[in-house]
Order: sequence, then structure tokens, then C-alpha cells
Amino acid sequence: MKAKVVWKEKMHFTGTADSGHIVQLDSSELGGGENLGFRPMEMVAIGVAGCSSMDVVSILRKMDVDFNGYEVEVEVTSAKEYPRVFTDMHFIYRVTGHNIKKEDVEKAVILSETKYCQGIAMMSKSAKISHTIEIIEDVGIPRTI
Repeated sequence: MKAKVVWKEKMHFTGTADSGHIVQLDSSELGGGENLGFRPMEMVAIGVAGCSSMDVVSILRKMDVDFNGYEVEVEVTSAKEYPRVFTDMHFIYRVTGHNIKKEDVEKAVILSETKYCQGIAMMSKSAKISHTIEIIEDVGIPRTI
């Protein structure tokens, strides 16, 4: 994989990678930017959450779990001293569907965290990884995505 970041002006950059998509990066006004895009470390957190999510959703599908909604939120704590590495990452996995068993979601999350997600594997070198699972029962007509 190759990625590239190009400076535009002030603290505004664009980033791209092999996929060809473009993302805007910037800092806050206090940091000399204009708040035109994500902060780079926000992208790291989103990347790790996305990496785990792709695993979890794939595993849930293979397990024939009847879900129709999924999201993960990650709460990050950083060290107070520079380089301010992530010290804690707490993932809150929310799965919506019909008759979902928490142990099925737990199995998918554990597999992601311990075997498949390279983002979590890298972050676990400096950060404590933890998670919470929330199951939301959908009382409507069940459908699988």
C-alpha cells in the first residue's frame, strides 16, 4: 500500500492512497488551520474502527446473525506528553436486529480484536484495548443486510 499527503495551504492537506479516494486533513484554527478536514489522529481512530467493523460485519454475516444495523464508536485517550500516543481505545459495538445473541457478537468482536484486525494489533502496542457490546432489538420486520 502507498499513501500520499499533499500540502495545499496553511495546515490544509489532502490525502490519498491506492484506492484513489481523497480525504481532507486540517488542524483547528488554534493550530493554524481552518478546520477544513479531519485531524490526522482522528483518521487513525476511524481507520482502526473501520478495520474492526469490516471484520465484525463479515463474521456476523458468516454466522447468519439477523442484523440490520451496525455501528462502532471508539473513545480514545492519549498520553499527556508528546508524542501523545493513544493509551486507551474503548470500542462500543452496537448491533441492531432480531433475536441477536450477545455471545455471537462477542465472538465476532474477539476474533477481530485478537486475530484479524491489523489496526487493533498495531494500536495494542501502546494502547489498552477494551470494548462494550450493545444489542438493540428491532421490533420491526427482520431483514439481514
